[in-house]
Amino acid sequence: MQATSNTHVLGLDFGSDSVRAVVVRATDGAEIASGVAEYPRWMEGRFCNPARQQYRQHPADYMEAMVAAVRDAIAGCDGTPEIVGIGVDTTGSSPLPVADDGAALALKEGFTTDPDAMCILWKDHTSTREAEEINALCAEEGVTDYIRYVGGIYSSEWYWAKILNVGRSNSKVFRAAANWVELCDYIPALLTGVDSASKVVRSRCAAGHKALWHPDWGGLPDRDWLTRLDPVLGNLTTPLFTETRTSDQVAGMLTPEWAGRFGIPSGIPVAVGAFDCHMGAVGAGIEPYSLVRVMGTSTCDILVAPPEEVGDTLVHGICGQVPGSVMPGQIGFEAGQSSFGDVFAWFESLLSWGRSERGSKGSLLPALEKEAAALPPGAFGERALDWLNGRRTPDADQTVRAMIGGLHLGSTAPSVYRALVEATAFGSRAIVERFESEGIPVKKIVAIGGIARKSDLISQVCADVMNREIHVVESDQACARGAAIFAATAAGAHDGIEAAKAAMLSPIEKTFTPNAEAHAAYEAIYADYQALGAFANANLKG
Repeated sequence: MQATSNTHVLGLDFGSDSVRAVVVRATDGAEIASGVAEYPRWMEGRFCNPARQQYRQHPADYMEAMVAAVRDAIAGCDGTPEIVGIGVDTTGSSPLPVADDGAALALKEGFTTDPDAMCILWKDHTSTREAEEINALCAEEGVTDYIRYVGGIYSSEWYWAKILNVGRSNSKVFRAAANWVELCDYIPALLTGVDSASKVVRSRCAAGHKALWHPDWGGLPDRDWLTRLDPVLGNLTTPLFTETRTSDQVAGMLTPEWAGRFGIPSGIPVAVGAFDCHMGAVGAGIEPYSLVRVMGTSTCDILVAPPEEVGDTLVHGICGQVPGSVMPGQIGFEAGQSSFGDVFAWFESLLSWGRSERGSKGSLLPALEKEAAALPPGAFGERALDWLNGRRTPDADQTVRAMIGGLHLGSTAPSVYRALVEATAFGSRAIVERFESEGIPVKKIVAIGGIARKSDLISQVCADVMNREIHVVESDQACARGAAIFAATAAGAHDGIEAAKAAMLSPIEKTFTPNAEAHAAYEAIYADYQALGAFANANLKG
């Protein structure tokens, strides 16, 4: 295909609260138009129980919001763009059970209101016990160490822990599920008319980082291991899948039904899906040993490196290292923080209690940010841990809890807010230190996402704490742009993923340079953060 100025692709980015559809010009990556639609049931708080850390999303939310977002994006274009391909990224690990025909179980009669039949969102932590049992089994002598490529620690946020939890707690759903698929695999299957659970194309990204798929053992953990973990898993049809594909490949062609809903041509290729952070890194132009930080409700940190340079190096305590999970031909590394933007949203919610009854409106965060930015590092002695949603990396543990210390009568809302900002930066520094201490250098840090672009305070504190420049990309839609890059590759609009990335990546908008005096102050405060973390690990477990 020879791409022209009217050759466009569609990037679909399924976030935690909404889906974004972006029409991107294939020749240069220009974002022509976009649409955003929230998940209606999710926004009402249905099927969730935050007190027990249960977060479920109904697949009908994805279908309805996707149509609205795509139609808005197409309507926002001047004229009729030629759409030649679709790329999809989603949150993860966010698995859902499917029926024999590949349809989400929650769309079937008898399961439409059962939370266990829905997508188990990445932030759902109802499976901490199951994750601990996976870790214990892999540590036993003579047992295959299936977690060696996911940092040596399995998380309750991931695929097998969630499946096992449902298997133990809801036999009706478990028996009815013909298979379990990640959201990033379900959406392409939906759009391409997959009519059998066994035909769903599996993403290398999701399978390798969350489902323990790896070439070293020929795919997924074997049946003996699953049964030893819990006999209930012996009821699964194993293996659930064998093959995986990288996201530059075609998952299938858009069906006439979905083309009609979107208002675009049918028969165009839909690329293999992947997680939002992985595609966001590509949208930001990731290169070997640059760490791309997706700064949203949580953070996800992505790095790639040539396999011949990685060799046998294993980085302990991260979210995995998988060949081809980010870019074909590279080892993709993933790390991150279980809460980042959620930390600040929680603090605002705490301060806002009762405001609606008093008639108060508007966000408190801009004012907090302004006042906190005027304070010195460490403010008035307040210290905090960022683990409000557990710890993702280094060393996943969803049972740990956050802390705020050093409070006194002189503490203010802005000084506590600054302590929380500093805590998230310290968590970021711990991730970089883990990579480098285990042999993987971090040569550049690139930040994407709304927080990176909107909060100069957070970006500057990260630069000061880590003593590194933070390069913030221009695009608000880096994840959708990454999905579009893969769509253009799958459609043949570029000669390979490297060419597509070079043509369509988002440029850097601004760079934050570390302040030497602030960094010196943060050295001592970082030691306080580590001491708080050690105390929480020993004494504060959920």
